[in-house]
Amino acid sequence: MAVDLTERPLTHAAAAAPDAPGAASPSYSKKGSAGAQALAFVARAASMAAMLTALFAALVLIVVPVATGSHTYTVLTNSMAPKFPPGTFLVMKPAPFGELKYGDVITFQLYSGRPEVETHRIVGFGATQTGEKTLITKGDNNGATDAEPVREIQVKGKLFYAVPQVGFVANALGNADRGLWTTLAAMGLIGYGTILVFKSVRGARKPTSVTEAG
Repeated sequence: MAVDLTERPLTHAAAAAPDAPGAASPSYSKKGSAGAQALAFVARAASMAAMLTALFAALVLIVVPVATGSHTYTVLTNSMAPKFPPGTFLVMKPAPFGELKYGDVITFQLYSGRPEVETHRIVGFGATQTGEKTLITKGDNNGATDAEPVREIQVKGKLFYAVPQVGFVANALGNADRGLWTTLAAMGLIGYGTILVFKSVRGARKPTSVTEAG
């Protein structure tokens, strides 16, 4: 009996047969690839945002004060509310006494040579019996001026800038060894930012392999 080996075209039913189990669907593969790329983009954007936040915090709270020789303080009372409520982080930059003017916010020692300080606004000027110029100060939220005039030797600095709420962190750490805590915080923030930059760069350089069926 002869066997017919003639090649015949596929029938309509065979051509319409579904793909074998496990075969990748082109549309599904494309959707999965687009979803993965979108997630990767969001992850990189979140890492970059966290990095920028960490670096900005390190810059504003640590690097700039150190670079400018400024002192940092935390508002503890309501005397300067509502503009500077308790918890406000103050950066006070040294300024020549003769350049201080009406309306400036200054930090000064309550008593010369002692650590207690106050941050109030200059509302006037005076002089001692010997002709030494003094400052009349007042808290924005206080009803009267401060009892004692401020002498040049007492002034620690003039307000450079303020950051709301950040001072609460300094209060939680305590006034003792604040310089040590500040240094450790700077190292942590900068290190964290560096790690995020490294990861972001490494992720951007990694080749993306996309396989599409069809």
